[in-house]
Amino acid sequence: MNNLKTAVLLGLLGGLFVAVGYALGGGSGATFALVFAVIFNFGVYFFSDKMALRAARARPVEEHEMPEVYSIVRSLAQRENMPMPRIYFIDSMQPNAFATGRNPKNSAVAVTRGILQMMNQAELEGVLAHELAHVRNRDILIATIAATIGAALSFLARMWFWGGMGRRRDNNGASLIIGLVAMILAPLAAAVIQMAISRSREYQADRSGAETTGSPMALASALAKLEQGSRVPMPVDPAVSQLFIADPLKAFGGRGRGGGFAKMFSTHPPIAERIDRLEKMQMGIR
Repeated sequence: MNNLKTAVLLGLLGGLFVAVGYALGGGSGATFALVFAVIFNFGVYFFSDKMALRAARARPVEEHEMPEVYSIVRSLAQRENMPMPRIYFIDSMQPNAFATGRNPKNSAVAVTRGILQMMNQAELEGVLAHELAHVRNRDILIATIAATIGAALSFLARMWFWGGMGRRRDNNGASLIIGLVAMILAPLAAAVIQMAISRSREYQADRSGAETTGSPMALASALAKLEQGSRVPMPVDPAVSQLFIADPLKAFGGRGRGGGFAKMFSTHPPIAERIDRLEKMQMGIR
């Protein structure tokens, strides 16, 4: 269901771009915006691991420095027939972790000091299995596709506003109002869809990771500890916050709390909902 939801959301995002592109920029304007966004975002995609690790202030570590992490990741990678990812360390007391890389051959896993001190072995294995699931499920690619369409929409709106290429030059008031509304609402709608895709991929990584370890409750226990540890601030670039297993910026602004409108703009599902799904998975409830 999570994969189906992702496909539907990507289709909705693409349909939104086509509709707005035609309304604001015509065929040529929409094509130009999409090509520009593809070139830019896929350039970012190929260097995503280096950019994310630098933004998170992560440093590479050798096996003798973190033998337990190496042992768990190696075992999980062998179980899933994946290459061994590079291992990184973030010197922060907030318990957290993330994975990055455009494919399993170019992947990295980073863990914080806080998560190493807070988790027992089974919980740490659950977290690391979740992170490897992101790599195996090509979530970086999915996020890049969503970002490409979202960036193209924003670019198209700005292009229309400044009288750019190929937009319709109707001078009637109705056309102007429609254009202004689309310029404001289309990028906002795209952002909401991108956040929904991010949340869907977190649910899928939870499920995939729990299937790999065979212990949904170990990951559920780890998530409960991550929720407790979210009060510890960890300054990271907001651009990479969605990569982490739990929102690293929650301590700064209460992101992810509440429901309704606030939830729509959250990159991570509520921890309580994730734990509930894992508990149902443990009981065999789909």
